[in-house]
Amino acid sequence: MRQSEPQPRPDGRQSPTALAVQRGVLRHLAAHGVVGVTEFSLASGRRADVLALDGRGEISIIEIKSSVQDFRTDGKWPEYRAFCDRLLFAVPLGFPVEILPQETGLLVADAFGAELLRPPPRHALPAATRKALTLRFARTAANRLAALHDPDLLRLDI
Repeated sequence: MRQSEPQPRPDGRQSPTALAVQRGVLRHLAAHGVVGVTEFSLASGRRADVLALDGRGEISIIEIKSSVQDFRTDGKWPEYRAFCDRLLFAVPLGFPVEILPQETGLLVADAFGAELLRPPPRHALPAATRKALTLRFARTAANRLAALHDPDLLRLDI
């Protein structure tokens, strides 16, 4: 008997466009040796769309904007800078990228991948913040993986 692979359950917060951009971003990250966790809770209480960790331990936050209205009504992105070395926006094809802040990186994505149009500037995290985020990243990823294999597993909200 063949077992099927566990599948993540949609949480219902993202639009189909945002989910497609998210998938493309994760594929882009993986192609560049970077791992990401979606809907990552920060110590500030905010939730980053994607928190990514590269092989050097540097942390990026990718803020997904599915529409102009989504960008204009959500002004929390500057708060993310305290939690990452690099901050990027990821948007779908056809998004008017000229409205996005120049001081951030820029990815254009669809469900199949993403292209980096503007590299993000680096703002190095303090060592204590990096350590706390890296531990939270590892625990969040392990917790989610365990829950995929056992949906009845009692999980800590970390």
